[in-house]
Amino acid sequence: MTTALNKLAVDTQSRGLILLTLCLGVLMVQVDTSVVNLAVHAIGVALHAPLTSLQWVVDGYNLTYAVLLMSGGILADLFGRRRMLMVGAAVFTIGTLLCGLAPSTGVLIGGRVIAGTGAALLLPGTLALIRVIWVEPQQRAHAIGIWAGTNGAALAIGPTLGGLLIKLATWRSVFLLIAPIGLAVLWLAPRVIPESSDPHGRHIDLPGQIFAGLALAGLSMAVIEHGYIASISAVACGLCLLLFLFVENRAGQAAMMPLQLFRNRRFGGAIAVAAAMTFGMYGVLFLLPMVWQMSGTLSVSWAGVALLPMSLAFIALSHKSGAWSGRFGSRRMMAGGMALIGCGIGTLSFTQAGRPLGIAVVGLLLTGIGMALNTGPVLAAAVAAVESSRAGTAAALVNTARMVGATLGVAVLGAIYAAGGDAVSGFMAAMRIGAAVVLAGAGIAALTSAG
Repeated sequence: MTTALNKLAVDTQSRGLILLTLCLGVLMVQVDTSVVNLAVHAIGVALHAPLTSLQWVVDGYNLTYAVLLMSGGILADLFGRRRMLMVGAAVFTIGTLLCGLAPSTGVLIGGRVIAGTGAALLLPGTLALIRVIWVEPQQRAHAIGIWAGTNGAALAIGPTLGGLLIKLATWRSVFLLIAPIGLAVLWLAPRVIPESSDPHGRHIDLPGQIFAGLALAGLSMAVIEHGYIASISAVACGLCLLLFLFVENRAGQAAMMPLQLFRNRRFGGAIAVAAAMTFGMYGVLFLLPMVWQMSGTLSVSWAGVALLPMSLAFIALSHKSGAWSGRFGSRRMMAGGMALIGCGIGTLSFTQAGRPLGIAVVGLLLTGIGMALNTGPVLAAAVAAVESSRAGTAAALVNTARMVGATLGVAVLGAIYAAGGDAVSGFMAAMRIGAAVVLAGAGIAALTSAG
């Protein structure tokens, strides 16, 4: 850590500018995700894309993001967290511009893969910088709460503004919306964020990266695709997973994903809880706006408005999660938050593909409150469980878990929906599975978290 960083760490005004820049980076990544979920139906109609292609439009991003997050964290530790944040912002902006100009589904998926690469390079540095700049645990928890609250702001801004843009212009405009945010991050970062790195003993674990990527890609293809492709993908996934565990065990401390970290009960529990949360949440965000639009229940703009109860609840409460964790304990916050998310998704399972709207809104509200209670504490628990030299790795691991959960949520719940026979039965079955996974995460939080 540089001397400049130590001086800046006690400067409240500078901290505010740093946090603003970090949150803009998070906002850029998360607005893109929430907007695309709303635009799925319009993309399918415009490009004549089947459900499997639409799943890949979402999961092409999620998968790349999840696979490369660990390398993104290590690159941040090696070459500088600010530097990788800026590289990620540039790559992400290029990817989203390609999506906005895509003439076909294939090019659109390619743009999503590029954007996912940029997100993987950008995000670990934001959380790691909070870890090393905000050295006081209480202030760090507050900063992480604001960081997490940015996710809620994205959930509000993305669907509402995105729905309006899709209605007034086309689905392409929702991708072009991201470029100004990316440019703002690239302008602010070198001016307000001090460089920070910790390269000692770190290197890129190429075999681990390759086998992890192939295993997750194989799992996603096995769930989304059909026939012999699914069968071959399942076998390849199992083989690559075994090879991944073998090479990571041999690498020891030098591994991309040091397996000994998972011997820490608190860290392993936080990782599992993060994955379970996004499994359910991203499955809902993929399916619910789509079934509303397909059934004619809501237009694209009103579907964005209908998602607001979830995001507004998140925004209103997430910034308080740090103080509440100190008062009530992280175990209660995480377990209670996950239980509320599970109850919210379970409530959606009693609707007729999102109807009546009143019941769906109750389910979304419960989900948003639960996310607000859980997101900050689970991120703080994962990062605080390791020494500061592993901050980038821990930040990347917890966000990898979130994106693995998101990737599998879209793949698995989308496949369950498609196999349901009709929209109502498929949606009901998907929501019940999503709720069960999240409630299992609540149990894990109660058993493993501290405080």
